[in-house]
This record gives sequence, structure tokens and C-alpha cells, in this order.
Amino acid sequence: MVKRRAEGTAERERLAALAGEASAEAALAVVEQTGGAPTDHTATDLTAAAFFDVDNTMMMGASIFHFARGLAARKYFRNSDLLGFAWQQIKFRVGGREDPQSVAASREQALSFVAGRSVAELVSLGEEIYDELMADKIWTGTQALAQMHLDAGQRVWLVTATPVELAQIIARRLGLTGALGTVSESSDGIYTGRLVGDLLHGRAKAHAVRALAAKEGLDLRRCTAYSDSVNDVPMLSVVGTAVAVNPDSGLREAARKRGWEIRDFRTGRKAAKIGVPSVLGAGALAGAVAATVAYRRRDR
Repeated sequence: MVKRRAEGTAERERLAALAGEASAEAALAVVEQTGGAPTDHTATDLTAAAFFDVDNTMMMGASIFHFARGLAARKYFRNSDLLGFAWQQIKFRVGGREDPQSVAASREQALSFVAGRSVAELVSLGEEIYDELMADKIWTGTQALAQMHLDAGQRVWLVTATPVELAQIIARRLGLTGALGTVSESSDGIYTGRLVGDLLHGRAKAHAVRALAAKEGLDLRRCTAYSDSVNDVPMLSVVGTAVAVNPDSGLREAARKRGWEIRDFRTGRKAAKIGVPSVLGAGALAGAVAATVAYRRRDR
């Protein structure tokens, strides 16, 4: 029993490392293809960077859920499928701690979106859906923090379990350097339905940040990471400065114990306290529930 557990842990760590390495390679490949960071800011502080989680850190709600809503509106699947997806996302987000069964279910959902479709098609849809459903859900307080790093001459990367193609669209639209995201395998421009490694979640994010730092010559002690979730403690722990943004209860507790800064943009009162612009709105759970209710009403 102990041996099987150890083997299972080792295999999960192997897949997390593979996912992190693949994500770093994909992120840098896009930057190289575009001739540098897709922003007017020139990086002058080459050994420091900032890493931002996306869901409920940079964006209200879950980016993959917004994407799913857009696909449902285009009849890529039924609204009833969206309800099941919403429920899985709620369990995955609210549960806080990493649950192998929930992670596996989320992996299957991610793959079901792309298997057999062309990369170009999904990228085009992602561009449209970002404009329709995501652009107005960016936390302006978090965006201001990202801009602060850009103004300081540092590169700014998103780090998310969202498919890397969608993550890169979000990064480009926000004028950031690039994005680390879940990498799906493709052949001749068509998704195979398999992942390279695993979802970029939990420890995989830490591996991705380390891999990117090694390739870019970053000093992780001079880097900063931002997240809302206790699942991202591994990523937050590998950098010199960690900031909890809109933290869940687990991360809030961890931040207090470790002396990490806490920023909360979910209410005007809290935002006023820290002196950073905010967007009034709900978090991931409320966003998912509201969208679910809206689709139920449409189906009546």
C-alpha cells in the first residue's frame, strides 16, 4: 500500500514537471514567434518578473467557464452540459485542496473541449469569446499591479490551468509578456485529446515557473507571484515575494502564517483600504452560479 502510494506520488510529480516544462517551452515559443513580448514596454530588469494566476486573481470567475459559455452559445455543446461543467468547477474551486478525482474530472473536461478540433479554430473562438465574455471581467486592481511591474521594466506572465492558447490570448489583450498554461497535444494542427504532462495546476505551476526562470535567467528571489487559491501555495513559495489576491480561506490563512501580503479587490471598502482601483463584482463561485441560472432561464 505504502509502495503504491509512493509510486502514485512520484508519477503525479513526473507529470507535473512535464506539464511545467511544456508550458514554459510553449510560452517562450509564442514570444519568439512574435519577435518579443507583445507589449510596448521594454524589459530592462532582466532578472526579475511577475507571475499572475488568472481565475479570480486577474479575472472574475473561471476563464475556462467563460470560454465554455461562449462555446455553448455557438452550439458546440448543450446548455445542460454547461450546467454539469459549472457544478464541477464549483466543487473544484470551493473545495480548495487538491483532490485527485476532481483534478482528473477537470482534465477530462478540458480535453473534451478540444479533441478533434483544429488549433486555429479554437484560437479564433477564443479571441471572439474574450471580447464577448471576458474583457469586462478583468480586476482593474490586479491589472494595475501587473502594469506596475511592466513600468518597472519587468516581464509579466500569466500562470493558469486554462489551455495555453486561451491564456496567451488573455495575456496579449492585457499587454503582458505571455502566458504559461495547460498544453494539449496536437498533430498537424489538430488536437489529439491528450495533454502534455497534466493540467497546469498546483505543483505543476511551480515547475513551470522554475522552468521559465531557468530558460530566461530569472532570479526567483527577485520575482513576485500573485494568486487567490491555496492550491497555488507551491508557486507562491518558489518566488521571493508572494501576494494573496482575493484569497480563499485556505490561502488567507497561509498568507497570514507566512507573512505574505494580502490584497482584496472584491469590495469597494477593501479596495479603498489598500488604495488600488477595483472592480465591483462577484468571485468565481458567484460568477458560475449566475451564469448557470441564466442558462437555466434560457432553456425554459
